[in-house]
Amino acid sequence: MTSNALASDLENILERTEGLWPELRRGRVLITGATGFFGCWLLESFAWINRRLGLGAKAVGLSRHPETLRATAPHLAEDSSLSFLAGDVRDHLFPDARFTHVIHAATEASAALNADHPQLMFDTIVQGTRNVLRHAGAAGECRFLLASSGAVYGVQPPQISHVQESFPGAPDPLEGGSAYAEGKRAAELLCALAATSSFQPTIARCFAFVGPYMKLNAHFAIGNFIADRLRGGPIRVQGDGTPFRSYMYASDLMVWLWTILFRGQSARAYNVGSEEALDIAATARNVAEAVPPMVEVHIAGKPKPGTLPARYVPCTRRVREELGVRLEVPVVEAVRRTYLWFARQVSYD
Repeated sequence: MTSNALASDLENILERTEGLWPELRRGRVLITGATGFFGCWLLESFAWINRRLGLGAKAVGLSRHPETLRATAPHLAEDSSLSFLAGDVRDHLFPDARFTHVIHAATEASAALNADHPQLMFDTIVQGTRNVLRHAGAAGECRFLLASSGAVYGVQPPQISHVQESFPGAPDPLEGGSAYAEGKRAAELLCALAATSSFQPTIARCFAFVGPYMKLNAHFAIGNFIADRLRGGPIRVQGDGTPFRSYMYASDLMVWLWTILFRGQSARAYNVGSEEALDIAATARNVAEAVPPMVEVHIAGKPKPGTLPARYVPCTRRVREELGVRLEVPVVEAVRRTYLWFARQVSYD
């Protein structure tokens, strides 16, 4: 147990969700996107809690390249409670689709894929969701969780500090860059259309996160900053540092996702993220100060006078009040834990 570098986080997830898990005793879970950031944490927390509580449950992970798990997390690849399928979520067949619970977390929020191949991005999200819903629904009574995105709201007006689930905004459907956001909107609609008395899809609108297993070379500012810090600095902010973001640590994310899966209301969306808004410059400084010695922060641009900073920050009142979850790990501690985990890895690129 103590050999797992994430043991303290995983034990915390167990302590905060223990009352939810009897429902999964001898159950069978499907997790799509099994080797991504969400997928790795879902597998980690499932395997840990399954073993600690003696649930006798099984999880099946679907990924286009499940063999990568042997390099990133060999202990998961060797766990007897986990099995893996290699396939594309858009058309993979599940001949043995007897799942009691399904978490559909496939399709990364990849800015490069969204920009270079928007049709592929959209099709992967929509066709993938339709395919997984079809197989999950065929299993009969099943709980289903869609990992959606805060991108469904479109551009958050800068005068709105925290966007709520009732916000009527939407991405521009005539812009190719909206493929990811429009795909997630369509996926949510497919979930709502599939809902029945026995099939209960829930929706998590996920914002921004930080933690072990995240990609440091993608378009996520905090990941780029951690990569700069691991190289010895300086930390480079490409823009003017004024946009506001908020970052939820992975262990809090897992508590919220498992709670929504087990207790969320069918065909209802819940924002998932932190309300602790920081501008990008402050985020860079937090990374610079996470562990000694402190490194320099270089900000490339300057703020434009009279321009309100962009924001991407959720209001999470609904999920906190309805499902009783809370955020425990502040962003400074989240950055410190993430940095230390990556510092122990052979490679972080």
